[in-house]
Amino acid sequence: MAINEYDVVIIGAGHNGLTTAGYLCRAGYKVKVVEQRSVVGGTAITEEFHPGFRNSVCSYVVGLLNPKIVKDLELYKYGLEIMMPEEDSVFIPKPDGGFLLVTSDEEEMRKQIEAISPQDYDNWNKLHELLEQCADVMRDIVLETPPNMGGGLGDLLKLGKVANRIRKLDSNTQHYFAKMMTMSVQEFLDEWLESDILKASLSSTSFIGTMASPYSPGTAYVLLHHYFGEIDGEKGAWGHAKGGMGSITQAMAKSAEAYGADIEVDAPVKQVIIENGKACGVELEDGRKIYGRAIAANTNPKLLFNKLVAPQHLDPEFLRRMNNYRCISGTFRMNVAITEMPKFSCIEHLSEEAQAKILKGMVSLSPSMKHYEIAFNDAIRTGWSKDPSLEIYIPSTLDDTLAPEGQHVMSLFCQHFNPNLPDGLSWDDIREEVADHIIEHVNMYAPNFKASVIGRQIKSPLDLEREFGLIGGDIFHGVLAFDQMYSMRPTSGYADYRMPVKNLFLCGSGAHPGGGVSGCPGHNAAREIIKDFKWKRLA
Repeated sequence: MAINEYDVVIIGAGHNGLTTAGYLCRAGYKVKVVEQRSVVGGTAITEEFHPGFRNSVCSYVVGLLNPKIVKDLELYKYGLEIMMPEEDSVFIPKPDGGFLLVTSDEEEMRKQIEAISPQDYDNWNKLHELLEQCADVMRDIVLETPPNMGGGLGDLLKLGKVANRIRKLDSNTQHYFAKMMTMSVQEFLDEWLESDILKASLSSTSFIGTMASPYSPGTAYVLLHHYFGEIDGEKGAWGHAKGGMGSITQAMAKSAEAYGADIEVDAPVKQVIIENGKACGVELEDGRKIYGRAIAANTNPKLLFNKLVAPQHLDPEFLRRMNNYRCISGTFRMNVAITEMPKFSCIEHLSEEAQAKILKGMVSLSPSMKHYEIAFNDAIRTGWSKDPSLEIYIPSTLDDTLAPEGQHVMSLFCQHFNPNLPDGLSWDDIREEVADHIIEHVNMYAPNFKASVIGRQIKSPLDLEREFGLIGGDIFHGVLAFDQMYSMRPTSGYADYRMPVKNLFLCGSGAHPGGGVSGCPGHNAAREIIKDFKWKRLA
């Protein structure tokens, strides 16, 4: 049965698909969004995972959501509320006692750095200043369409525009900007800092969603990728979406629907319909066919071209590239319901007020660069790290809607856990064992933790792939490496969101600028689709 034609059919109601829909509807186009799951949001969703306890399922903090998109789509009007912590901090307990608290309080940071590595203080500040200058360049680039390799005059002009931005940096900053694009985070930070724990405190973002060693080339860029966020004019800030990350996508859905978007859940796509070399609709698993003048896919590009687009419609070279498009994160995601706050041994001498303040920020159980390297090597050899790198956040310290009074929810972002296990093992075989191990690991630092856990939600790499279409458990829809970034994302010649099948667009994180809950790929793809409508390229 055929369904009436739309201007654009969007596959996937994740945050980028909803962003694309929001912009297209505001431009006056008739939009249909189809989502395989029973709820909109993709990986930016909130679920009750234990009676009375709710939390963000995959993504867990607001840091990269672009301010322009928040404003254009009127997300605050449609229910989004971002709560900011009192202090932007990262608490890093040491295995042998003691801790480092990375804080925005300059005087406190001076005291801590001078106590462990006096020579690092000046360079610490210089490094943050450098990162901020480089992030300013990235903040502009993320909302622009990259030039296509081998393209025409328009692509040369785009490249010139970017080159001009970089030219405005002083020569020293240009030097380090170029190095950050290709260097490993270990080697990059070695040039600036001597203290290992200071390096570890900065490098944690280099491994979020990236299964890599500290010595892997390109990990310095992943550090920068997480640095160009902005909330209400505060650069580099992070916050909490009240009600969890699902409140972002719920606001996006309401915003799009207010301008006419037709969003349907429980509607998995079987294939993209291609006639006479042009994408003209989608066929759902239930047999329905929905037609549109353009199709936009908010999916991993590997999933799109290995499953939803029949191979006869693709050039063999393009298909070969997609078959070799690298997707791997090494992420094991957990939420736990706890009856009381964790009591970390290394801060038990502090007042309850001081402890509570510390635990409103991030907690990183990754006290050294060596720790990251061992975790990675374990995952390569045995499938998962026995001494994992953990990033912990307790959102209920800010948001009392998530848990019963006096109790809490905790997010654990855990690495490294290889999607590809040795000896024929499946993640279904060991997911509970691994979850137990992670809880024991936290308990080593906070001895009351294990006994306080009354419920948990587990998302292994295999769960992430099956439930959310994250091939290889890759939360970024493809590795953020130099060969898969900017004009090479998802591959050279197709960086402008237009795919090799006519009228087919990519609007998800597999397109520039990549992963994270930013909305930028969706924003940029919508602009290109609108441009093609105006230039009558879409029949």
